[in-house]
Amino acid sequence: MAWIPTLYVAEGLPYVAVNTLSVIMYKNLGMSNTDIAFYTGWLYLPWVIKPFWSPFVDIIRTKRWWTVTTQFIIGAAFAAIALTLPLDSYVVMSLAVFWLIGFASATHDIAADGYYMLALDSSDQSLYVGIRSAFYRLATIIGQGGVVMAAGWMETAFGNVPRAWAVTFLILSALFFAVAVYHSRILPRPAADRPSGTVPGTTEKDGSYTKHGASRILREFIGTFGSFFRKKDVWIAVTFILLYRFPEAQLVKMINPFLLDPASEGGLGLSTAQVGLVYGTIGIIGLTLGGILGGVLVSRYGLKRCLWPMALALTLPCGVFCWMSMAQPDPASALNLILINACVFIEQFGYGVGFTSFMLYMMYFAEGPSKTSHYAICTAFMALGMMIPGMFAGALQEWMGYTGFFWWIMGCCLVTLAVTALIKVDPSFGLKGNGGQ
Repeated sequence: MAWIPTLYVAEGLPYVAVNTLSVIMYKNLGMSNTDIAFYTGWLYLPWVIKPFWSPFVDIIRTKRWWTVTTQFIIGAAFAAIALTLPLDSYVVMSLAVFWLIGFASATHDIAADGYYMLALDSSDQSLYVGIRSAFYRLATIIGQGGVVMAAGWMETAFGNVPRAWAVTFLILSALFFAVAVYHSRILPRPAADRPSGTVPGTTEKDGSYTKHGASRILREFIGTFGSFFRKKDVWIAVTFILLYRFPEAQLVKMINPFLLDPASEGGLGLSTAQVGLVYGTIGIIGLTLGGILGGVLVSRYGLKRCLWPMALALTLPCGVFCWMSMAQPDPASALNLILINACVFIEQFGYGVGFTSFMLYMMYFAEGPSKTSHYAICTAFMALGMMIPGMFAGALQEWMGYTGFFWWIMGCCLVTLAVTALIKVDPSFGLKGNGGQ
């Protein structure tokens, strides 16, 4: 408890900063929806290609070293974001730094998750898995909720959007430096945490094992990819992973711009602080509760029986954005603000339920001798499926308008249903007491 909560808050915050805070910040700084979606869409790339360098994290220094080092890098990069905002070339420079944060964050994910498994035995891993998940979700609420609300309040107080966001990122920088210093002192040093290829008695300064370790890891890495693409129905699985979230990949890029844009431009005209409450707090609570319910349903009925209900839960609630774009409830009214919160809660709750089946299917498909590596490859395809559609969502929205765009999203839900029809799952998978996940 001295380090697991802080470690997983540190894992969640950079991801939120790269993929959500960047969208809100650029929107408030006047960037078009087309540019926001396209440029921030590229920021998913580190998570797409993460499996390609994850084996080498194993052979270069310890997981503990990578964890602490990447936290210091992320802290410095947050400060660099703040320093770029007053510059004329802030877009190019800040995007470059966000990309650096993305690579550091993805590397931190690899190291922190590996460290968790090395520092705890199997019983403690099971005991603390709920704690780690809870604090990762808390990081999302802090980032999308608390940080966004704080930025909104500072925008109002300073009357200067760039200055408000610069201060916001300086605060995040200070927080990360504090966390890195704390972890450098508090994280245990498990004997099992050593670079791959080492043997008891060798040290990190002894380079004799490195060549052997790199060669072995590289062979295993190539073999793992080969075995993944030899799995039965692999292309059906890849198609499902890429396209199941096709509507959500586009929708998620335009939710914050829609909430922020004034009614004259088809949006709802919420303030930045209100967006932090609506989407970053109420929405995340809905997402979390939906995920919990999804897990309960699968454990009771099995993944196979839950596939279609969960696909519908993922898709149908998107309709609330069609209604909001047509009705445009005025957030100045307390009743309307409650209604907007309820709509976002419903959509995110449905997404949480539907996303459960998606994650469990990836676990199901990854089963086998190399399930950890195969699951990592699945998550890379998952990130690619979010990245590419999201990059073009802004251009579609500006061409169609918000109402037309949200109806387009409802049409894209047919893609989710079509790929759901392609896959086959063992009826016993996921059932409690039947060896399921």
